[in-house]
Amino acid sequence: MMDTPEKTDPPAGAQRCGSIAIVGKPNVGKSTLLNALVGQKISITSRKAQTTRHRITGIRTRGLTQFVFVDTPGFQTHHTTALNKSLNKTVMGAVGDVDLVLFVVEAGKFMPADAKVLSLLRPGIPALLVANKLDTVHRRGDLAPWLGEMNKHHEFTEFVPMSAKNAKDVERLFAICEKYLPEQPWWYGEDELTDRTEKFLASETVREKLFRFTGDELPYTSTVVIDKFEEEPSPKHKRLVKIAATIVVERDGHKAMVIGDKGERLKRIGTEARQELEKLMDCKVFLEIWVKVRSGWADDAARVKSFGYE
Repeated sequence: MMDTPEKTDPPAGAQRCGSIAIVGKPNVGKSTLLNALVGQKISITSRKAQTTRHRITGIRTRGLTQFVFVDTPGFQTHHTTALNKSLNKTVMGAVGDVDLVLFVVEAGKFMPADAKVLSLLRPGIPALLVANKLDTVHRRGDLAPWLGEMNKHHEFTEFVPMSAKNAKDVERLFAICEKYLPEQPWWYGEDELTDRTEKFLASETVREKLFRFTGDELPYTSTVVIDKFEEEPSPKHKRLVKIAATIVVERDGHKAMVIGDKGERLKRIGTEARQELEKLMDCKVFLEIWVKVRSGWADDAARVKSFGYE
């Protein structure tokens, strides 16, 4: 169940507010779409599949309507590890307790992994088919028969062919989603963008840079744990945050890969993560990163939980 925060009194008028789950198989552009809808980066993106591992709530208030978006991990079809089981539980929890579902799929494609996610959708909850990455479709005429086929798989309320990178498409999606949200007071303050803490955003930002700079060499079973997150007074800066993070990997070879030649790769991960966090949190950041080996952690349910997975 989704925690519903204390409701705030809306300005006068017919306010709308509701939750919208963004679901789909790994790597269809869910996090890119969430960031576009919120108007700021809150969910990490990379070309590597299985980047998102948590349920991340993004909030956008426009006019009298507050949109509460829930970005979910891509549903994992291999149930081999405790980590994958945890990710799937997160997806299942999100799709059953929302006002609207955005089922995100690559325009013109429908794979067995897409079908698996589609089978999770509950009857009675309206679902939009978001045919993303429209910019990669060369012949738009091919989409009409594909959309007809898609309607045989599930009774979608509407089809929305779009690109998450196109601002006009994102505007159109807002207008469509608004109709499905109930009239009720907002759940969050007007300026809030996410229910996630800065500490969480710090771990996700380091993890994104880790994926970005190791490419496909590093297994996705690496993770990031924040050991220290402290705000300290500073005469020079309005805010000063000191962060100590540990990158957890499964083998010594992975550790060497993350550190890189003469520590260059780890230094680059740290520099880019620090610069991005300073922008996100509007403060000065000191960031220390360590790399530790914990073999088999992704298969150990207790350790998966201790590293912050649901």
